[in-house]
Amino acid sequence: MVRWIAALVGLAFAGVLAIALVITVSGVVSDSTPKIWTGAPKSAETEFHKHPRDAGLSSAGVFGKFDKQQLQRGFQVYKEVCSACHSLKYVAFRDLAGLGYSEGQVKAIAAGFDNIPSVNPDTGEAATRKGVPADHFPLAFANDIAARAANNNAIPPDLSYMTRARHGGADYVYSLLTGYQDQPAALLKEFPEAKTPNGLHFNPYFANLNIAMPPPLRSEGQVQYSDGTKPTVDNMARDVAAFLTWTADPNLETRHQYGFMAVIFLLASSLLAFGAYRNVWRDVKH
Repeated sequence: MVRWIAALVGLAFAGVLAIALVITVSGVVSDSTPKIWTGAPKSAETEFHKHPRDAGLSSAGVFGKFDKQQLQRGFQVYKEVCSACHSLKYVAFRDLAGLGYSEGQVKAIAAGFDNIPSVNPDTGEAATRKGVPADHFPLAFANDIAARAANNNAIPPDLSYMTRARHGGADYVYSLLTGYQDQPAALLKEFPEAKTPNGLHFNPYFANLNIAMPPPLRSEGQVQYSDGTKPTVDNMARDVAAFLTWTADPNLETRHQYGFMAVIFLLASSLLAFGAYRNVWRDVKH
């Protein structure tokens, strides 16, 4: 009886592991392959929307790690280009130490933002001050009304968790930034009513193909890198995608390490359990 119970427990354990493996593999496959529309009405979106291209980041994959030089370049792109419209309200200046900046550099970066909301201690009226490491990045606009007024009635999203919020993550950000183009003639021929409206911009990586944001990265040299990296549009897009991967998941490397250790632990435990099983039942004919 005990032997049968032990066998059933072992089978149950193996079954749970098999189910978990199948779910994990299917999730990885579904996230890494283009979605195939089946039965969806034929439209410009279903026919001409593109799956994000691979950004080729060092942080991708099970053993991925951040390239801190690339993260610093990405932060520079965000600061000089993206921050004009997009906020990072869930990121504190002191978090930038994770990019390899020293304490003094973090303080200097924080002080460079002189629009931190504050209160005048003498009058009690609203005021602004220079940032300190404990502050979070300030909002790009005072409120949604101001954001809409400056962006063709669209509210630029906060970028803190953008690579987590969009299918494709960093690949989506990279593809979107480098995907602006004129509408294909084939699209207008098949769907003449789908012409991009005035004030919007065609981008096949955006969900409905037309995005309110104009191309933020327009030409080579828009940002001047100090480490000698050529500031092409492709490189700038890849670098800021890497930076936004870090803002959304700064503990990525630690998670990968713990995951690898967990796999090793499970394998070692399984071997020990099998050895114990063979030892306990060594005198019983199998």
